[in-house]
This record gives sequence, structure tokens and C-alpha cells, in this order.
Amino acid sequence: MNLTFDQLPEAVTNLTKEVSELKQLLISKEQHSAEQPEKFLTIQQAAAFLSLSVPTIYSKVSKRELPFMKQGKRLYFSLTELTEYLKNGKKKTFAEVEAEAGKYLSKNKKSAAL
Repeated sequence: MNLTFDQLPEAVTNLTKEVSELKQLLISKEQHSAEQPEKFLTIQQAAAFLSLSVPTIYSKVSKRELPFMKQGKRLYFSLTELTEYLKNGKKKTFAEVEAEAGKYLSKNKKSAAL
């Protein structure tokens, strides 16, 4: 985008306004997330959330496949950590794998040429 000298004050004003709006959005998002305490689930709730049986949850806990906390004899699961666990198990589409391979190859061609 080419700006003339006369357009510069208006462009700076617009940018300042947009940065201020972005800052306000970030602050409100931080306050909203800080207001919501982390939710912990029992083993039955975690099993329902993951659509698994309770014995399967115990098996995954014993193999350290699931993030958990133990208080006395009880197991607790962070809803946030279980959600991340599910997201980490996401399989990439063929297009995503191709795109990553293309990036990797183009990056390595550049470094090999140096």
C-alpha cells in the first residue's frame, strides 16, 4: 500500500485506533479466562467426556496415557488437559501433510543451497 505524505496522519490515526481495539479485546479475553476457574472431573465424568468406559480410563491412567491428578485414593482430571489430549490425537488430513512436506522440502532446499 502506497501512502502519500498527506494521507500519513489519517493512516496513523486508524492504526492507533485498531491497536487500541485489539488491546481491549486481549484484556477482556484475559479477564474472562481468569474469571473461570479450571474445572476438574471425576473418573466417571472423564469417562463420559471421552466416551470411554471407566475400566478403559483406569487402564490409560496406569499406562500414563491420560493426564490425571491423584488426591488420596481418588483420581481427578482437568477438563482443559483432557481437551488438549483429544486435540493432540487429531490426525492430519492428506492436504495438511502435503503442505507440511512442501514447507519442509522448500526450507531444506534453501539451507542446502547455502
